[in-house]
Amino acid sequence: MKKLILMLMLFAPITLFAQQAKFGHCDTQSIMSAMPEFIKAKADVEVVQKQKEDELKAMQDEFQRKVEEYQKTQSTMNETKRKETEESLAQMQQKLQQAYQDGQQELGKLSQEKMAPIQQKLVSAIQAVGKAGGYVYIMDVASGVPYISTTLSKDVTAEIKAQLSKMK
Repeated sequence: MKKLILMLMLFAPITLFAQQAKFGHCDTQSIMSAMPEFIKAKADVEVVQKQKEDELKAMQDEFQRKVEEYQKTQSTMNETKRKETEESLAQMQQKLQQAYQDGQQELGKLSQEKMAPIQQKLVSAIQAVGKAGGYVYIMDVASGVPYISTTLSKDVTAEIKAQLSKMK
């Protein structure tokens, strides 16, 4: 009997805590996609991406034109000219690959630079809502959490959006 009473006394605070704890969930993807800063940053990145794609396409077209020209005149070239042309084509191909890699890195860096302050603003808004509402956790449904009970946690997406509008 003593053990039963002791167990009840030990688990009582835990069950009281679980009943009083507040849990929230939100959809950060929908929140971010509605933020004007996000829309502008995304558009800025897309402009640079289009520019890089156009530059790469021009380089590819030039490379393709030179390959076709080489294939047409290859039979009439002497050995020295053929080797020079093949080396030139190999260098062009390397430059093309390097331009692609550099473009990808530049776009990644630009995206990171543009999105970091937006993500920080979102995190600050989530923290403010969490503190103001007395939440133990606010989980992101977009993060791939396998299951979030919508009956045991509150959707605070609207509250976070409201907090963000105050932060402008």
